[in-house]
Amino acid sequence: MSYRHFALAVAFAGAFGAQAFAGDTRAVIELFTSQGCSSCPPADKLLGDLARDPSLVTMSLPVDYWDYLGWKDTLALHGHSLRERAYANARGDGQVYTPQVVVNGIVHVLGSDRAAIEKAIAETRRDAAPLALPVTITVADGTVTVQVPAAADSHTSGEVWLCPITAKAQIAIARGENHGRTLRYYNVVRRWLKLGDWQGQAQTFTLPVSQIPDADFALADVDHVAVVVQSGVAARPGLMLGAATASLH
Repeated sequence: MSYRHFALAVAFAGAFGAQAFAGDTRAVIELFTSQGCSSCPPADKLLGDLARDPSLVTMSLPVDYWDYLGWKDTLALHGHSLRERAYANARGDGQVYTPQVVVNGIVHVLGSDRAAIEKAIAETRRDAAPLALPVTITVADGTVTVQVPAAADSHTSGEVWLCPITAKAQIAIARGENHGRTLRYYNVVRRWLKLGDWQGQAQTFTLPVSQIPDADFALADVDHVAVVVQSGVAARPGLMLGAATASLH
């Protein structure tokens, strides 16, 4: 699997010397959506509402598997489609659809159902103890530094991902199920960068700020970054162990 197209999650702060902490993060909310999906706009709007909650790390992951309907999603990454399928395989239910929300890496619900999302957050926190690792992100001297503490429970390994994020994007849809509409998207993940593997001990990961953009977007297009520490591997992702975000500006 190519990680270049698979997109990652980490965070880089907006001003030199700025820091961000996982703190009291309740959940990581991943919305799988598509510009070619007529059922998705309510979920996209809901994600925008949820993004205002500082206890949530919210990420929009546009997929490309509806492109054949007549409109190529301008924000989609094929890696997002692979990630959604990897979640379905890891859960064993085979459920791949839009709009789908995955909560804390382990429970999926309809992306436009606020009550179901809140219920899933409560269930994962009661049954699986997600986000026990207080991740710290610092940006200074052109470098993003992510600090992950030692294991706080039985989870002693995971992958550390950094995701550059565009906070708001407005797209005019010319064809397909949403033709003629101008839609707004929130916290769109533009890329996934793997910082490394966490082995249960306190570890520090670094990335030059200059390596955050790629051919599809510039640094100026990114408003903030998110970092996630997730159990399992990219092909079989599991529980979110830690997460944090940091503003670019």
